[in-house]
Amino acid sequence: MRFDIMTLFPELCMTVLGESIIGRAQKSGALEIYAHNIRDYSKDKHRRVDDTPYGGGMGMLMSPVPIYDCFRAITSPEVNKAERRRVIYMSPAGRVLDQQTARRLSEEYDNIVILCGHYEGVDQRIIDEIVDEEISIGDYVLTGGEIPACILCDAVGRLCPGVLSDEECYQKESFSEGLLEYPQYTRPYEFCGRTVPDVLISGHHANIEKWRHEMALEKTAKNRPDLLEKNK
Repeated sequence: MRFDIMTLFPELCMTVLGESIIGRAQKSGALEIYAHNIRDYSKDKHRRVDDTPYGGGMGMLMSPVPIYDCFRAITSPEVNKAERRRVIYMSPAGRVLDQQTARRLSEEYDNIVILCGHYEGVDQRIIDEIVDEEISIGDYVLTGGEIPACILCDAVGRLCPGVLSDEECYQKESFSEGLLEYPQYTRPYEFCGRTVPDVLISGHHANIEKWRHEMALEKTAKNRPDLLEKNK
């Protein structure tokens, strides 16, 4: 899987995505992640990429021209031979990211191009011209799309072949079956007067699986009852 992030702050993205599992996946070749500075495609002598919005209003708006030139450069056949591409704009107006979306993107595409907005957003015409879908990470507004872009790369990237050591790592985690993940425990057996549930040290695998399912249902009903309603 190849990710191309169009941004005003490439160092921010590459610093975050250069660590931990996603960082190791890049070193092993399981993932390719590039961050492209939109300012490099500005024709303004001061490398400006924004201007005042038509019709008035607060703040500045990112111009479509440098974004489009950046997009054409990073998707040219000479540098990017991906055949299944999806262009995503990180926006609070988009559909909220969930596990199903992450899985769909990881399975159906081999190149995810992500546009990060800033200021008051981007000119609508660039969205209409190049964007396939808008994705939000929640019902709130951030100062830019870089952190959401990193979250999308992480959520999608970890599902790609060769990134996690064992497929079971993500097959039985939160949201994979429409439920939150069951509670988990490790050594020591006793901590602050709390002990590991007896069923987990019983060695009876059927009882353990039953307990885990019951705990997942209980946890979901308590923390995210909307998930149970959605799966009815």
